[in-house]
Amino acid sequence: MLLHLCTWPEVESYLEKSSGIILPIGSTEQHGPTGLIGTDAICAEAIAKGVGVATQAIVGPTINVGMALHHTAFPGSISLRPSTMIQVIQDYVTGLSKHGFTRFYFINGHGGNISTLKAAFSETYYQLAQINAPHADKIRCRVGNWFMCGSVYKKAKELYGNKEGSHATPSEVAVTQYVYPEAIKTAPLDDNVASGYPIYGAADFREHYPDGRMGSHPDLATPEHGKQLYELAVKDLSNRYLEFLNQD
Repeated sequence: MLLHLCTWPEVESYLEKSSGIILPIGSTEQHGPTGLIGTDAICAEAIAKGVGVATQAIVGPTINVGMALHHTAFPGSISLRPSTMIQVIQDYVTGLSKHGFTRFYFINGHGGNISTLKAAFSETYYQLAQINAPHADKIRCRVGNWFMCGSVYKKAKELYGNKEGSHATPSEVAVTQYVYPEAIKTAPLDDNVASGYPIYGAADFREHYPDGRMGSHPDLATPEHGKQLYELAVKDLSNRYLEFLNQD
């Protein structure tokens, strides 16, 4: 069930059976010369929808813009500041909790979101307690990073070895190719790709990673790989969501 395609009576009926909701979150940022700018959001949304079908859970609207300040020296990249993103997450959870949702499972497609998401959860718990929100002590938030699922990581290593890299990876590009085969991009890529530099500001990032890749060879990606990785992520995160939903 997609929240934006439901009516309010349908949501009210759902809440009589479950208090869980899945929220996909990604980013709108450069992914090298062949990766779509929406890669992180595309992957998170597609996988979240798959998990929603598998678990009969409501899936909320995708949060397409995340914390990607270090990518903003590349045209098309958009970012929220960490403080802004914390407020966004807090407002999502606070608003939905008023209706009876208590389990918020964020399926994340961007590594740069992880720290801010965890900080946002802590801020949200504190704020809900401060305002004496109904069921504040029952509200739980968790992040599921699809690209960190054990089965996905193993398959990516099997397919790409040390050419997976850590940004604009063939695994994430493959998932976008599976979801949007009509939008597959090609470009000449240098075999010598930068890796190993720490992440600071946007200008420094572009200086050290001039084409946007971080040790990755996305030209190895195929839609067939994407289908395999998608199915593994859906299976793994479906199990994790159900466990989360049933925990005290």
